[in-house]
Amino acid sequence: MAATTNDTTEERRRRVLLGPLPAGFLRADSDGPPDSVDADYQAALALQQQLCGATMPTAGPPLTARLSVTIVQAKLVKNYGLTRMDPYVRLRVGHCIYETQTDPSGGKTPKWNKMIHCLLPPGVNSIYLEIFDECSFTMDELIAWTHIQIPAAVLNGETHEDWYPLNGKQGDGVEGMINLVLSYSVGPAAVATFPPVLVVPSTGMGYAAMPMYPAGNAQNYPQQPQQPQQQEQPQPITEEQLAQIYEMFPSIDKDVIKSVAEVNRGNKEATINSLLQMSE
Repeated sequence: MAATTNDTTEERRRRVLLGPLPAGFLRADSDGPPDSVDADYQAALALQQQLCGATMPTAGPPLTARLSVTIVQAKLVKNYGLTRMDPYVRLRVGHCIYETQTDPSGGKTPKWNKMIHCLLPPGVNSIYLEIFDECSFTMDELIAWTHIQIPAAVLNGETHEDWYPLNGKQGDGVEGMINLVLSYSVGPAAVATFPPVLVVPSTGMGYAAMPMYPAGNAQNYPQQPQQPQQQEQPQPITEEQLAQIYEMFPSIDKDVIKSVAEVNRGNKEATINSLLQMSE
């Protein structure tokens, strides 16, 4: 019995394969061709490289989103004050504020046709608009305002024009309408040369818009030649016009009325408007 066991053990030892293992050791047999496993490995490797390449940053300058807003005109339901209003628009996109020029005596139908290019920060999908009446001796009066969601068509690259309702003293959505043209583009940051605007109060003339640049070397910004400012000479007001204004405001000293007329450069309507505000 012991001899039979030793023979079996010796026979098994002779069957042991000595040396390096073959390439197909412990590999399950497949019905496909011999190179199918290598093809699957190459396909998986190519897919991994493609996915990794999609997450890698692309070469070139960073891209920046830019929103272009053309403020065309507005139709208001009421003119506040005895004289025609001088409206202008203030636009806020994110933390940046922009302004249009004032439409003198625009009244209830002001027109600006002002195109404003502004940077659109990530996560910002709406803009805020306010219409002010520019005043000479008091703070500018807020006439109307609105909050506008940027349409999805604009973010997809389309140019969108529409009339948007305005809120105000008359109620929400019934103060009037404003006409805007919106467009959106994405390009290199170097092309986006639209500095934000900082609104600061000025002396006696409401608010003025001033450009605000990030901190850095001042030589990087374009220098504009300084031109001598020519102050307009006030136009003399006629005695007949002064007499009419004296009759309208008998409680105000005549010297005060004459000084207000000179400040307004002989403009009769502006003088009357200023005196009305002083007498309130």
